[in-house]
Amino acid sequence: MTHSTGTLYIISAPSGAGKTSLVKALIDAEPQIRVSVSHTTRAMRPGEANGVNYHFVDRAEFVRMVEHGDFLEQAEVFGNLYGTSQSHLQQTLDEGHDLILEIDWQGAEQVRRQMPAARSIFILPPSQQALRQRLTNRGQDSDAIIEGRMREAVSEMSHYVEYDFLIINDDFAHALDDLKAIFRANRLQQRPQQQHFTQLLSELLA
Repeated sequence: MTHSTGTLYIISAPSGAGKTSLVKALIDAEPQIRVSVSHTTRAMRPGEANGVNYHFVDRAEFVRMVEHGDFLEQAEVFGNLYGTSQSHLQQTLDEGHDLILEIDWQGAEQVRRQMPAARSIFILPPSQQALRQRLTNRGQDSDAIIEGRMREAVSEMSHYVEYDFLIINDDFAHALDDLKAIFRANRLQQRPQQQHFTQLLSELLA
């Protein structure tokens, strides 16, 4: 058996749709799947680790990486820079691991242009009411901030049509099963199976 090249997955969702929890549960269940760790200029928060949550770099280093063409996609969010390292991403795929990129629709657009073979998944809440409830339950934000996040979420959700797969996160276990099914079905396609079982196939046809 030889290993096949991994697949790049783009996963997007509005804030509060449960993307982070679903991806964490998927990785816990399927350790061969990796999550891309972005570079950022924002300060490290308590409980975060360099190289685990993000690669934390200063602005000068980030700009240098941009000039060297190191990033597959990059964005500025609330004054901080974020980017996905192209070389690390390619190395992970070449090792045969599926790789998840958790980015917004704009980043997804940039990645699709450069890596058209990437598969994309959009996660939606079951209703606006459920989304508002989840944002409120975090207990971190004022009503004004939650209203802003809701407007942002509606605008973001309108881009679901640009994605290959759609998951409604109503029941968490069901949504997780759906997510696992996408990865499993993709691995069962003829080309990855052919790469994976080269020897078996040649023996069967001998």
